[in-house]
Amino acid sequence: MPAIKTAILSFGMSGRVFHAPFIALNSGFELVGIWERTKSDSLEFYPHIKIYRSLDEILNDDSIELVIVNTPTNTHFDYTKQVLLSGKHAVVEKAFTTTIAEAIELDELAKNVNRKIAVFQNRRWDSDFKTVKKIVEEDWLGKIVEAEIHYDRFRVALSAKMHKEIPGPGAGVLNDLGPHLVDQAICLFGMPLSVYADVRITRPNSLVDDYFELLLNYADMVVRLKASCIVREPFPSYVIHGQKGSFHKTRTDVQEHALLANQKPNSPNWGVEPIAEQGLLHTEKNGIIIREKVPTEIGNYGTFYVLVEKALREDAAMPVTSKEGIQVMKIIEAAFKSNELKKQIALTE
Repeated sequence: MPAIKTAILSFGMSGRVFHAPFIALNSGFELVGIWERTKSDSLEFYPHIKIYRSLDEILNDDSIELVIVNTPTNTHFDYTKQVLLSGKHAVVEKAFTTTIAEAIELDELAKNVNRKIAVFQNRRWDSDFKTVKKIVEEDWLGKIVEAEIHYDRFRVALSAKMHKEIPGPGAGVLNDLGPHLVDQAICLFGMPLSVYADVRITRPNSLVDDYFELLLNYADMVVRLKASCIVREPFPSYVIHGQKGSFHKTRTDVQEHALLANQKPNSPNWGVEPIAEQGLLHTEKNGIIIREKVPTEIGNYGTFYVLVEKALREDAAMPVTSKEGIQVMKIIEAAFKSNELKKQIALTE
């Protein structure tokens, strides 16, 4: 099979850290070029690629089969629509879009033009989340009754990425970190019946939300999703309680830090967490009470692109489908509505 010729729409942190390294090292792909409007920074890392100066250059390049839409969230709908209409497949960064209606339109357009969309929910392949998922799926805790997932940071200063700080579609922490937590909750437990949300501004001088707590209500359990920019001493990022026991795990996947330090994903011990960060399992197995540390699964964002290649070459499903992207958008949109009306919002599949 020929390599999937790929272009990336931005070489900011997302392009440099989360996309280009995995595409470049996967023999199933060929990184043809990157859209940089005025700079040529990507040539330092990938000297043989092409620098595109406009989106039209990429859309008109018939050799390109896949486009990575990793520009600001408020551009995702328009750029992805243009990509699909040009006959190319798309990987779209989270948040998928700014509204449910946009997400549905892209899903339907992809079907009509016989192209595929994947939503880049890379945190599914974090070492910490993979470990939590294994504990739940192997039924170590029994019937789950309560879960909390946190994504807390201590960043009082405003982000230098002003598109995240200026009020408008796609701005704020619920749109930025919310998709990670919502997607993980859906992966573990499916779609909830309703959402109740508290969304706030807590940093001095902030104009966009930087704190949220979502209460996802299921028939027989509750899931809390929480993110804050003012947490110096973090709570465990995953707290799962079941009728047989509990599991606690910190958010300590090492991949992002390694990528920011320009380490390559084929480095020795890639995605291996420090032993000291192992999760705590306190449960009962065969009548015996167990309280012990659990070895952490190995993280690997590269799995996403392995599955994208399979989807495009073997007609398998994309690793995160546009349907799943729509589900995330439904919960986020319901959360904003809940916060506005101060009431619980019912959901539909």
